[in-house]
Amino acid sequence: MPTAAFSPPIPEPLQCGRFKLSFERPLVMGILNVTPDSFSDGGQYAMHGDALRQAERMMLEGADIIDIGGESTRPGAPPVPLDEELERVIPLIEQLRGANVPLSVDTYKPEVMRRALNAGADLINDIWGFRMPGSIDAVRDSDCGLCVMHMLGEPQTMQLGEPAYGDVVSEVSEFLNERVTALRQAGIARERISVDPGFGFGKAVVEHNYALLARLADSAPPADPPYPILAGMSRKSMIGAVTGRPAAERVAGSVAAAVLAAERGAAILRVHDVAQTVDALKVWAALRDAANRAGPRS
Repeated sequence: MPTAAFSPPIPEPLQCGRFKLSFERPLVMGILNVTPDSFSDGGQYAMHGDALRQAERMMLEGADIIDIGGESTRPGAPPVPLDEELERVIPLIEQLRGANVPLSVDTYKPEVMRRALNAGADLINDIWGFRMPGSIDAVRDSDCGLCVMHMLGEPQTMQLGEPAYGDVVSEVSEFLNERVTALRQAGIARERISVDPGFGFGKAVVEHNYALLARLADSAPPADPPYPILAGMSRKSMIGAVTGRPAAERVAGSVAAAVLAAERGAAILRVHDVAQTVDALKVWAALRDAANRAGPRS
């Protein structure tokens, strides 16, 4: 039987503010939630000093990007007032911008985007896919990276009832393609854009999320070379559903999901557990390189 090489297509570098990110290997994005109510680590880093120490820890563990979130987007989460989100996020950006690591801000509010970019953020990670009025204008004239995510519904309602799709993979791809087209028509360069299929955001826990993982490359807009794909599955319900473990005990399952996403072409992996993910990806990369050196075997 032939042995397949591990050779997912490599996206072009992503223009990301002060940085240009290359994807010869998947990059690890460390999650820094400065919220009291995030589903996995809510309250752990709500204090400014705790958040700074966690950012430093993740950088030492090998995080390539730090993703700062000032509003929980877990299912059912209430919206946070603008001033409160700014108070949580902006001081952190100002203190971390001297570190040699790209800073991402997880927000859908145009004013937070503007203020974050002025403070030194390099990437805007928007769960609403830049659909909010004014969001494209907020990022158009910068050189920041953009991550466009698919979400069915909104955080307050997205997991109520049973999310329905004809073909979840093709519908996610169509949505992302429409949003990427809107950004391009607004004058935003292709090299600034990455995409996220939105694991857990309006998807049936097992059926839709694992279909997206299995066909990850197909969930992105059709393009050659492909747009960089961000995969964020860390500690989510899709891991708990198959392991039977609560969020705090989903490290092993989350790391396995990250490696499977890397194998299927993910360029950025958004994770809580940086050190464990970095180690697992090193093992996966060693196997990939060995397989590619050996080539197909009959």
